[in-house]
Amino acid sequence: MPATSNRRKSDREIKRERIELRVGASAKELIQRAMAVTGLTAGDLAYEGARRVLDEHERMVLTGADREVFFQALMNPPEPSEKLIAALRRHRDLMG
Repeated sequence: MPATSNRRKSDREIKRERIELRVGASAKELIQRAMAVTGLTAGDLAYEGARRVLDEHERMVLTGADREVFFQALMNPPEPSEKLIAALRRHRDLMG
């Protein structure tokens, strides 16, 4: 066996935790088809799906007008409002 294969196996986290799921027949069939196509286990598929959801959640992608407004705010920030100044003063008083 090549050294890289041995290294990959030793770097993997040992699977000791369990999650039980109840799914509908169509979801089970979909998962089984995905397992057959990818060669991944159901647990690996769940992990990859969860990782993708979190990646999408944590990344903000701005397009069109939203991007332009964001860049304009960075390049030309507005003056702080009286409410913001008052809030900052209260924060400084409370936190020192």
